[in-house]
Amino acid sequence: GQVGEQAVEVTTPGGTTEVPGGFTYTPTPTATSISPAAGPVAGGTAFTITGTHLQDATVTIGGVPVAVTVGGGGTTLTGTTPPGTLGNKPVIITTPGGQATVPGGYTYTTTNIYVTNSGVGGNSVSVIDPGTNTVTTTIPLGNISPQQVAITPDLTRAYVVNFQSNSVSVIDTANNTVITTITSVGTQPQGVAITPDGTKAYVANSGPGVNNVRVINIPANTLGPTIPVGTAPRYVAITPDGTRAYVTNRDSNSVSVIDTATDTVIATITGVGTNPAGIAITPDGTKAYVVNNGSGNVRVINIPANTLGPTIPVGFNPLIVAITPDGTKAYVTNAGAGSVSVINTATDTVLTTITGVVTQPRGIAITADGTKAYVANFTSNNVRVIDTASNTLIGSAITVGSSPVGVAATPLPYPAP
Repeated sequence: GQVGEQAVEVTTPGGTTEVPGGFTYTPTPTATSISPAAGPVAGGTAFTITGTHLQDATVTIGGVPVAVTVGGGGTTLTGTTPPGTLGNKPVIITTPGGQATVPGGYTYTTTNIYVTNSGVGGNSVSVIDPGTNTVTTTIPLGNISPQQVAITPDLTRAYVVNFQSNSVSVIDTANNTVITTITSVGTQPQGVAITPDGTKAYVANSGPGVNNVRVINIPANTLGPTIPVGTAPRYVAITPDGTRAYVTNRDSNSVSVIDTATDTVIATITGVGTNPAGIAITPDGTKAYVVNNGSGNVRVINIPANTLGPTIPVGFNPLIVAITPDGTKAYVTNAGAGSVSVINTATDTVLTTITGVVTQPRGIAITADGTKAYVANFTSNNVRVIDTASNTLIGSAITVGSSPVGVAATPLPYPAP
């Protein structure tokens, strides 16, 4: 029927009468977004849902009812998240007119930052609480020189590649303990990335003459195919749709593109720059940013065409890049300059350079809400925090273990199953 109050008539042999009040057809609700789309498992995060026809709505997050207030003439709902469990949860709106599901759902995150300490006397992972910016625990790994670290999309595991022992340590993020070590992944593993569906990890093995990427099947933690790539592969980034893995090859100045369905190389992009190292892909999957350690610049790759885009000069000996969740900025650590370059991804130019980061910044990760970047400083054994709104350093240096190199924060929220 037509939205609104409609007359209801009852007719009998004795005549016709109209039902007082009639019957009201209510419109079907629509849901556009929830902001923020992620928050801590403790709950208590204020949120706003936007949509249409949200009058008289009830809301559940992961099946848990949430009290909401209607605003904007039925175009907004505001409330506070309840406590939840790690991972992405569906957000369901119910009104007299029907149901709507919020696209992307809501992701309960671990609030921890994981930092690998690679030096003698380190060989551990420091866990930082970003609420207090203090180290809450240190996870010992043994004399194995941990490098990069990646967190699974369901937030329950952290995978750490170990350069000296040719292995990967798997950490349970609920209790911050090592639950298994995957051996024989390859020689001198350095980079690791996990697919958005959480079923595979791709490990770059950088040892002399090895030149491959090894697949780990998750959650079984069994070894999958070995994929030959370029010379001395360093780091891996995976597209948001999970279909491609991009691998930087330091000594062949190239990037290998892997089809994750077949685990084979389908393209090799040459001429990206000298000694490519870190790589990150924008949330919309249209660009990859490749850090060239030897040529002091960042090269853009256009996806899916895999053509080369602009070259962006940055600082001396750049190493790692991380992109904000909204895709507007890329942060590049300049190990030789002790600084971080901030790139505007719309114009592919440097917005600003953050100095005073201390000595040899290496790993960098950005929180799920996009408000902070955490930078590991190799020779000063600490982590500095950047406020991404003002692009300034905030707080004091956070002391971690010896020679920190890798940093991981909660991954971007992915759609609810």
